Amino acid sequence: MTAGHISIVLDGTPTKVPAGSTLRETIARHIDRELDASSAPIDGGRLGVAVAVDGMVVPRGDWHDHLMVDGAAVDVVTATQGG
Repeated sequence: MTAGHISIVLDGTPTKVPAGSTLRETIARHIDRELDASSAPIDGGRLGVAVAVDGMVVPRGDWHDHLMVDGAAVDVVTATQGG
């Protein structure tokens, strides 16, 4: 672990994030979009993702106070159209 960072697995890839990061901050960095306090994109567009931490879906409204912990496995599922 790097000083000030923790290690997580993000979509199957070992990743370092700043210690004290929330899930909202982690997802915003991952998708390269700024999210407001309710985890909605500030650009007004649709987000279209669901997130699970250690196999449990975390509701978007809880992303802002879900703190990342060392070793967490985070999976981001993107909605797509079609069949």
